[in-house]
Amino acid sequence: MSRALTLDKSNGKLMGVCAGIANRFGWDVTLVRIAFVLATLFGFGSAIIVYLVIGLLAN
Repeated sequence: MSRALTLDKSNGKLMGVCAGIANRFGWDVTLVRIAFVLATLFGFGSAIIVYLVIGLLAN
């Protein structure tokens, strides 16, 4: 049974995307944030667009 991704604005730093992903999959939020930073650096900023899209579409 899948749950929808929800933003965790109370534990989030910017929009709550990383905290929401960490809550959804049971991961540590610090690891998710590090993964987004590395993806941004090595993906030439494309992770920023993904982050914004998730932030705007997730509940």
